[in-house]
Amino acid sequence: MLSRGDAVAALTAAGELYELVDVQMHGLPRRVFRNAPDSLRDQWLATAGHGERPYFIYEDEVITYAEAHRRVNSLAVWLTENGVGKGDRVAIGMRNYPEFALAFWAAECIGAIVVSLNAWWITEEMRYAFGDSGATVAIVDGERLERLPAAMRAECGVRLTVVARAEATDGAVPWADVTSRTDAAMPHVAIDPDDDSTIFYTSGTTGFPQGAIGTHRNYVTNTWNGRFGVALAARMAGSDAVPAGPPPSVSLSTFPFFHIAGLVGLINQTAFGGTIVSQFKWEAGEALRLIEKHRISQMGGVPTVVRSLLEHPDRDRHDISSLVSIGQGGAPPSPDTILRIGRDFAGKVSPGNGYGLTETTAGCIGIAGPAYLARPESSGLPVVGTDVIIADDDGNELARGQVGEVWISGPNNVRGYWNKPEATAKAFVGKWFRSGDAGYMDEEGYIYVVDRIKDMVLRGGENVYCVEVESALFEHDAVRDCAVIGLPHDKLGEEVAAVIVPADGHGAHSEQEVLAHLKARLAVFKVPSKVFWQTDELPRNATGKVLKKDLRDLYAG
Repeated sequence: MLSRGDAVAALTAAGELYELVDVQMHGLPRRVFRNAPDSLRDQWLATAGHGERPYFIYEDEVITYAEAHRRVNSLAVWLTENGVGKGDRVAIGMRNYPEFALAFWAAECIGAIVVSLNAWWITEEMRYAFGDSGATVAIVDGERLERLPAAMRAECGVRLTVVARAEATDGAVPWADVTSRTDAAMPHVAIDPDDDSTIFYTSGTTGFPQGAIGTHRNYVTNTWNGRFGVALAARMAGSDAVPAGPPPSVSLSTFPFFHIAGLVGLINQTAFGGTIVSQFKWEAGEALRLIEKHRISQMGGVPTVVRSLLEHPDRDRHDISSLVSIGQGGAPPSPDTILRIGRDFAGKVSPGNGYGLTETTAGCIGIAGPAYLARPESSGLPVVGTDVIIADDDGNELARGQVGEVWISGPNNVRGYWNKPEATAKAFVGKWFRSGDAGYMDEEGYIYVVDRIKDMVLRGGENVYCVEVESALFEHDAVRDCAVIGLPHDKLGEEVAAVIVPADGHGAHSEQEVLAHLKARLAVFKVPSKVFWQTDELPRNATGKVLKKDLRDLYAG
């Protein structure tokens, strides 16, 4: 039986399907799969051969690959006829409806750049995304349309709006009107691997969201990392055959498609010829019913989603024996959950975990199966072609076992932030992306992420940037000083907490007024679930920075 290193070397050698070659990506040296498709367009067009195989299931609606291609072609032609082309930004904002997937593929196939709209955002947050990205097209559901008044869209330069699963109002075009052509042929567009593909907004060090620019190669690399993982497992198990990828499966998508993890899952499941099942919103009891009905074989989600499924009182009343893998990501999973998966399913379900960020196109470090059960606190090993070091503040690599910042280099790294050269220069140093996460590497090369350096709270998979919440708090007359911190939460991983030093004449009696103020300015997941009022000054260091660790220690009990 080959060692992992020998198996990787054999599979990636010259002439092999998974051969790695050196290229320059935006002036940086990268190792990439020679035989990977050039673009997401190529990946999508290759799925036409799946014909009548179910592609997307939502409630009672089943869309086959053949029907999906017809609708994608129709939308791509409509966009092209209305002047949308390569490099134009198309914003998509909706729940995990089939229309999200179809709109995404149509935009990618004509070389447009998809701008992902977080479905939690309120009007002002959407205004920022449209203004920053320059998106001229909005494809949304009814809930998002309500937050995008016509006047605001006009102000931001949005000239085309398509609405799905709702009445078309305020100048929007019905989804059916743009996807009903049955004779439409996909327009020809030449797309290079390093052309821009998406803009995903992620919290940044300036207090304003930063649009991470993903390229076609970023996403195709992620897909091929998945293919390679299957081949690697087969080779290490002693097989001489080299699988071209995993067999088609049925997956339950719980990560929102507007998150990088959700979109990557959608892209990969599509590329593998699988079937995607989604819900209006996560509900564990309904998920159990769907797993049984559709014989779902894999699912993944943030740890709170996985835990709610495992702990649901009706779990044993459903036949969920079709499951073969349960993955977690978006927040650190508790080790007991991993061990429980191994125990409850008697080893028949493989637990998995992927570590990554928007800037690394989701997972770039991963672990699954027996290796994960043996190391339930580890995030795993880097994917092939990706290098990871643990660095000090100056970028020097630290010895094994020492805690430092996780630095990542690979073809999965995005090229930077949209219109943010200073933020790009700070986060991307040479070939490395500075993750902002603290971790260490053991003697076998396994990586353990132990804390976040960035001032960010990760609430149930949603990033909450503390400065943004603090800025909103400081707008209120009741607040003289404040700090926002993350506190442990058994379901969400973390919850948002605010520590407030009140202005004269104010105090705890002002709490509801302050919360109402925040709710009018921020998405609901950013609003603190706990508020602590204190008369003492906030602890600060010599430079005036709030010592948030002291506050977390004080209020975590």
